[in-house]
Amino acid sequence: MPSLRIKDAAGLLGVSDDTVRRWIDSGALAASKDTSGRMVVDGKVLAEFAVAHASPPPNPLGSGTSARNRLVGLVTKVTTDTVMAEVQMQCGPFTVVSLMSSASVRELGLEPGSVAVAMVKATTVIVETPEGSS
Repeated sequence: MPSLRIKDAAGLLGVSDDTVRRWIDSGALAASKDTSGRMVVDGKVLAEFAVAHASPPPNPLGSGTSARNRLVGLVTKVTTDTVMAEVQMQCGPFTVVSLMSSASVRELGLEPGSVAVAMVKATTVIVETPEGSS
């Protein structure tokens, strides 16, 4: 099982190194020392912790849907022409870009600072791993 250094675990969880250390010190997250004496977190343990502590922002739409890949965020940029528009959103640490009609942007009232939900439906999801990992 892969082990992750505190810095890397923090980056994956989107928190500071100190936050991960506090979780370890409080017993909320299990860690051990590697052969070099550095604190590490088992990859499987970190994955379970991430799932257990995931708390997406509340749905501002207040509606139900079958979509599971919902990213709540802020609209950061809208570029339109007469027919098409590009809408950029910041959803946590991730930037999401959507191409839609300019009419849709107007109908939805999308502008920088708007809260919106990006729903992603994909039949293909590509997964990569760092070079050299197995």
